[in-house]
Amino acid sequence: MEGMILSEDTTRRGGLKPFEVSLKETNLYPLRATGVVVLQVNVGRVCNQSCRHCHVEAGPQRKEIMSREVMEMCLDVVRRLNLPMVDITGGAPEMNPHYRWFVEELNSTGAQIKTRTNLTILTEAGYEDMPEFFARNRIEVIGSLPYYLESTTDRQRGEGIFKKSIDALRRLNSIGYGIDGTGLVLNLVYNPCGAYLPPSQGSIEADFKRELKRRYGVSFNNLFTLTNMPVGRFLNFLRGSNNLIPYLRRLQESFNPVAAENVMCREMVSVAWDGSLYDCDFNQMLGLKCNHGAPNHLRDFDYERIVNRKIVTGIHCYGCTAGSGSSCTGAVA
Repeated sequence: MEGMILSEDTTRRGGLKPFEVSLKETNLYPLRATGVVVLQVNVGRVCNQSCRHCHVEAGPQRKEIMSREVMEMCLDVVRRLNLPMVDITGGAPEMNPHYRWFVEELNSTGAQIKTRTNLTILTEAGYEDMPEFFARNRIEVIGSLPYYLESTTDRQRGEGIFKKSIDALRRLNSIGYGIDGTGLVLNLVYNPCGAYLPPSQGSIEADFKRELKRRYGVSFNNLFTLTNMPVGRFLNFLRGSNNLIPYLRRLQESFNPVAAENVMCREMVSVAWDGSLYDCDFNQMLGLKCNHGAPNHLRDFDYERIVNRKIVTGIHCYGCTAGSGSSCTGAVA
């Protein structure tokens, strides 16, 4: 299994401390779930982009797409347990042919819906009306934007991506997203363009708000800083540039017990396109399903076993626990 190879082989070769040892030293082992507040649903790996840092390794050629049958299973869990929040991700989730139906069905449950977008998909044919669809369903939109400078963003995501992203943000602003008083929430996600930790979330959010407004007239609500995880294409980049061990060592040396105590996997479950269950989206990409007696597929979903489960961890977990921590909603410490 890829995740176990990363954990055991890399730890040994790099002289790194296993993540579980750091947990034991801070009285956090075994790391266990504390509830299920969020059902995160990855509806597929198809995407209109192939970003070099993507831990999902999404792209136009990927074939993994969540079926309507699996979405029905997700809806059953949300309704049966009255879950408060559903976080939809991908790939580009909008490209799933059942996406709009799924969102409308989720909306009828009363759950808060978040959707993650690469922004550029909103400028492509067939998706131009997606901002209005978001607004009608009162969805919280979380858009990925590597930086407020064109050159930096295009270097990470491809030529022309920044301009398309700005066009999408302006469109979202035009219908009220990111504007005070509308209730339409637009958050952005920042990833460092390299093998280093993100800066303080508060300080870089201020920079983003100032520069996006001054340069492009764009507004948004919050900026989430995410640490690049040693998974997927970013893992390949680290290996190819001989940065894997130094990067993992940097993450380990920045281990923060407060961040570890508040990691997102303790109150969420991640659902893959085929209905398999994981503790987080990163474990999903490493093939590390829920384990230790917890069910690993939606068809066997059992709340008691899920809510009391032991989290599957590995060397990659240092990414979520370094510095101020990293989660799907940014810093945690």
